[in-house]
Amino acid sequence: MKKLLTIAATLGVFMTSSVVLQASPQQDLKEFRAYFSERFPDVPFNDFVNGVYSIDQASREQWEAIEEFPPYELNIEKGKELFTTPFKNGKTYASCFRNGGVGIKADYPYFDAASGKVVTLEAAINECRTMNGEEPLKWEKGDIADISAYMAYSSRGSKINVKIPNDDAALAAYENGKKHFYGKRGQLNMSCADCHQWNAGNRIRADLLSPALGHTSHFPVYRSKWGGLGTLHRRYVGCNKQVRAKPFKAQSDEYRNLEYFHTYMSNDLVMNGPGARK
Repeated sequence: MKKLLTIAATLGVFMTSSVVLQASPQQDLKEFRAYFSERFPDVPFNDFVNGVYSIDQASREQWEAIEEFPPYELNIEKGKELFTTPFKNGKTYASCFRNGGVGIKADYPYFDAASGKVVTLEAAINECRTMNGEEPLKWEKGDIADISAYMAYSSRGSKINVKIPNDDAALAAYENGKKHFYGKRGQLNMSCADCHQWNAGNRIRADLLSPALGHTSHFPVYRSKWGGLGTLHRRYVGCNKQVRAKPFKAQSDEYRNLEYFHTYMSNDLVMNGPGARK
């Protein structure tokens, strides 16, 4: 917490005014990309999928050494085993997904008109389980992260292509996610954008703040801090705690909508998950 207090005092985060204007998703996307292109003019657009390692060469070299023997390799193998092991009724996860679940992560998240909710990959995994008479998995880590890691790995190289239908309910979900991204919260009165947009590339003591562009491309993520693999919503929960805000539950409407906006902002970047981060 002292780290966040330090950057807030040093960089004047408390004085930052995050004005979120009503604009179309397409206009938001154009402006979002332009912001990061101007802030980091030497970083090729496609390299933003590498997070903080796209903006700091020393960190990148350390990360590339780690990636030679990926710490998430066993998670992918376990995820594949879980994915292909039949449920009690004889079916597998493949029965629930297009193309047998291979290479389909680019389908998520999407807005489902029937339920009126954003559907994430992890939500679809658990829905598959319950449809086949199995108990749902916990959301943040464990088996669901492993299955998601296997599905993400099979989707490497696919371009993020989140669609925002011209529909009132879908647009409302998108705007809710955008509001969360730019909204101040917690005792530190900070937003996602304060760290990962306005102060991307600045330091919290020894750590660099990563650019939000490309954030969702490499999840689930193996974090050294966690000593294991975790989902995107595990990271959302942790970020909210760091600014001393009461987090929402993983896979709540709030976090699903945030993922909808957050991922849309990285459209046209390629997926490279699972990833490894500090």
